[in-house]
Amino acid sequence: MKKQLVTVAATAGILFSTFNGAASAHERVHTVRSGDTLWGLSRTYDVSVDSLRNWNKLSSSTIYVNQKLSVIAPHSHTEAQKSSVTTASGSSTYVVKSGDTLWGISNKFNVSVSTLKSLNGLTSDLIRPGQTLRVSGTSATKQTVAPTTAGTGTYRVQSGDTLSEIAVRHSVSVSQLKSLNNLTSDLIYVGQVLKVSGSTSGTASTATTTVVSSSSKVDALVAEAKKYIGVPYVWAGSTPSGFDCSGYLQYVFNKVGVSIPRTVATIWGATKSVSSPRVGDIVFFETYQPGPSHAGIYLGNNKFIHAGSSRGVEISDMNNTYWKPRYLGAKTAF
Repeated sequence: MKKQLVTVAATAGILFSTFNGAASAHERVHTVRSGDTLWGLSRTYDVSVDSLRNWNKLSSSTIYVNQKLSVIAPHSHTEAQKSSVTTASGSSTYVVKSGDTLWGISNKFNVSVSTLKSLNGLTSDLIRPGQTLRVSGTSATKQTVAPTTAGTGTYRVQSGDTLSEIAVRHSVSVSQLKSLNNLTSDLIYVGQVLKVSGSTSGTASTATTTVVSSSSKVDALVAEAKKYIGVPYVWAGSTPSGFDCSGYLQYVFNKVGVSIPRTVATIWGATKSVSSPRVGDIVFFETYQPGPSHAGIYLGNNKFIHAGSSRGVEISDMNNTYWKPRYLGAKTAF
């Protein structure tokens, strides 16, 4: 009997696939089912199509039912990964690249997210490009960070910082930090100067830092998102030369200092549900496969901005006849 072929189908720029979850939990081998495509599998396992083809020695994007596909790098393909790792004093380190997430790095080096956080003294999932992370060795008590400004008792916020991390570094509580700087929320921004010692500020006008409300953080996100209106849709795209929907979200959120995973499914799992969308929340839709498969940023008034497969980055109405029946819910990354 001839093998049943499953090919990548593309019509009007929209790719359709169905994933039925047939990967071995231990070997990370996926058994191809009817409707599967390499593109769909790349989204499910957060890897590139090229990687899947290389790992499985495929000469084209054609796969067939019951075919066994490796969805993680086999031992023969790990040298490229090792080349990005520096080993010193019994531990290995990795320099964070733009677009990286703790979840992705944990998969790359076969460690858990909690282990990575423990190794590096992290209290949140936020990381920043250029940051050096330990990916093996013994746990750290706290992460090496930029020093406090000498003699001033202040600290300038770096990309990826959180109030809790800064509090640990400077041996103060989060409530003390908020009181010292008249903060009404835990939101901070890159370049902000925070008091980390001294007496409590009396009023906002005498504070040494500008209070950043959640609304200003959301405003920054929306402004960044709108910069890319008209950028074309590109399958697996994650830069301003071309985006897919999750690549667009990850890029925009990263620009305002918020790290989210790379695929719609993993973003859905990593964010917190809200009863109704607020400006800046992520709205999810079920399109080409069961479950969350498309997402965008809510702008208010039932409008959302997203990377659509037909017209690229655009603003759409959630109540139109296409999106309304496909709406799954809203979640927040803040």
